[in-house]
Amino acid sequence: MASSDSNPQPPAGPFLDIRDQGLAHLRFDDPSRRANVLSEEVMRELARCLGKIREGVAAGRIRGLIISSGKPDGFIAGADVDAIAEVESPVEGAEAARLGQAIYHDLEALAIPTVAAIHGACAGGGLELSLACRYRVASDHRKTRMGLPEVQLGILPAWGGTTRLPRLIGLQAALDMLLTGRLVDARKARRSGLVDAVLPSEFFLEAATDFLMDRLEGTPLPSRKRSLPQRLLEDTAPGRRIVLAKARSSVMEKTGGHYPAPLRILDVVKASLGAPLEKAFALEAEVAGELIASPVSKNLIHVYHLREAARKGEGVPALDQAGEVRRVGVVGAGVMGGGVAHLMADHRMDVRVKDLRHEAITGALQHARGLFRKGVERRKLTRLEADARMERISGGLDYAGFGTLDLVVEAVVERLDVKRSVLAEVEERVPAHCILTTNTSTLSVDEMAEALQRPDRFAGMHFFNPVERMPLVEVIRGEKSGDDAVATVYQLAVRTGKVPVVVRDGPGFLVNRILGPYLNEAGHLLAEGARVEAVDAAAKDFGMPMGPLRLLDEVGIDVARHAGDVLHAAFGERLAPSAPLLALRETDRLGRKGDRGFYLYEKGKEKGVDDSIYGALGRAVPASRKEVEPREIRTRLVLAMANEAARVMEDGIVERAGELDLAMIMGTGFPPFRGGLLRYVDALHPRTVVDRLREYAQRLGSRFEPAPLLVELADADQRFYERFPAG
Repeated sequence: MASSDSNPQPPAGPFLDIRDQGLAHLRFDDPSRRANVLSEEVMRELARCLGKIREGVAAGRIRGLIISSGKPDGFIAGADVDAIAEVESPVEGAEAARLGQAIYHDLEALAIPTVAAIHGACAGGGLELSLACRYRVASDHRKTRMGLPEVQLGILPAWGGTTRLPRLIGLQAALDMLLTGRLVDARKARRSGLVDAVLPSEFFLEAATDFLMDRLEGTPLPSRKRSLPQRLLEDTAPGRRIVLAKARSSVMEKTGGHYPAPLRILDVVKASLGAPLEKAFALEAEVAGELIASPVSKNLIHVYHLREAARKGEGVPALDQAGEVRRVGVVGAGVMGGGVAHLMADHRMDVRVKDLRHEAITGALQHARGLFRKGVERRKLTRLEADARMERISGGLDYAGFGTLDLVVEAVVERLDVKRSVLAEVEERVPAHCILTTNTSTLSVDEMAEALQRPDRFAGMHFFNPVERMPLVEVIRGEKSGDDAVATVYQLAVRTGKVPVVVRDGPGFLVNRILGPYLNEAGHLLAEGARVEAVDAAAKDFGMPMGPLRLLDEVGIDVARHAGDVLHAAFGERLAPSAPLLALRETDRLGRKGDRGFYLYEKGKEKGVDDSIYGALGRAVPASRKEVEPREIRTRLVLAMANEAARVMEDGIVERAGELDLAMIMGTGFPPFRGGLLRYVDALHPRTVVDRLREYAQRLGSRFEPAPLLVELADADQRFYERFPAG
């Protein structure tokens, strides 16, 4: 075996080049990675290069510095997330922050004009590096986006970003970036003052060099003008207090206080405004150390890795055999069909929508047009771009155009006989290479495949409603689904910005199967006298985005009823609908889409619990409400999910614990700060969960009998991520 010395790795950079007219060019281009990452090796080399630049400045050989990337569509992606995950102690985390700060301070202290030439993605430590430069210019390319996403990993920008950003662009604009982690495009960055100029992406480096030469020649930049209200809020102590208080209130409302990073960012910003840089950086590093070693950060980094694995298709066979999808058909022009059509057209595919009724086609097109209009209103698209993408969608009552399609999404009514008939009809009208998919939430993919001549070209593609907001797509592999068909559907989901998880066919697949017992347990709690708001508040306090009864309204009571019947038929009495949910069937309540369910709605907006719900449920609930301990509610709801999740793993619906956790986070909003449902069970330990389930089974009945797999793990002193690891 050859030694590592005989095949050395190419240097990761950055690379320093001193050119004519005393211009130094520092170029980041790690040949071993698709994106530039600020690993320990890269940071060491950056420090060495800055030392050489200092020497050149002192000797009069260097008059200006430009920093760029050799990647075609990226500047610097940020720090090495794997290295962040390995930090275990606050002391170690703070020290790492101080080292990065010191290197960036050396850059900031250079006695020459310095320009960060940003083309493509510039995030985290990459943006912090640019903030240490005197000037920043950005290309006008659509892939040029800038941000500080550290908060999404449970940490803060610790190489000077939390301190420098408010001083550069103002408190309000900085908090919007720091607290959300959102990336902004070049135009918005220019408006806020984050960059000094937006330059054409063609010949960008030459234009950035001209910008630097203008600065060397003393050409001034136009000053930014701020309105009087901005100055009052940004430049006065009372104004800043108002901004910070409002931001803290917003964070608490959105997170329930479960995420420490945004609150600690506010603490650092408040304490460092107007303080000497040295003091501000010291506080930034100290808080960074606390956050980086916290369980919440570890869980959020775990979720980040799950998402990256999904994006790369780790574990998906034949991914390199995925077919190219350019033309898509949508059969069934409801709201879901319109949402799918919008999604595909928004990602530059031609879409043909087919239905039996003109009104349905019109409704789907109007729904898609409305979504594009919202994109324009939110400045994600120009009007011209929205119109061009809308023009990609056409519709009709016949199969015109289906002979050239690459993939079809069937989204007709949730009835097996209808879906089988429609799919068989579509198969006759599409080319042999075309992939057929069904957007079903409950029906068997294998039973649908029986109606097809080419079942190997068929799979499930389960979108969650609303399509434009819900990130998860369950890619359902039937027994006869070909690897290339599954890979094509998977890659299409990734291409459209979704998070795909491959699941095996089975009643409810993954997410709806686990949600079934959770929603049903909410019904059992009502039957014991719990109030609607108490049940939902306990779930939200755990970290769910909404409670189970509010979720029933959102899904649609009729849709949930159908899913519940499928699960009951498949799994018997342990999933028998609770009495209140059975009684709900006898009412005309549909949930949000009908303006009444457990809650009242006006123009689609929730207006509070409908107190008449208890009367509508009749004898299924007690005549009066009683107080049920929030901890009791929370424990029962979560245990119902955890127990079913164990059965899902037993049945091989997914192969890895991480896949189940990712699906629950992306499909139900299971709190990311807990790392996922099975990771949460692992933190408690299966033994503890089994003990609690047995207590509830003795008190409340067999629906709480522990799943055999849970008992097996408890007896073996093993956890889910040990039994079902990644890769």
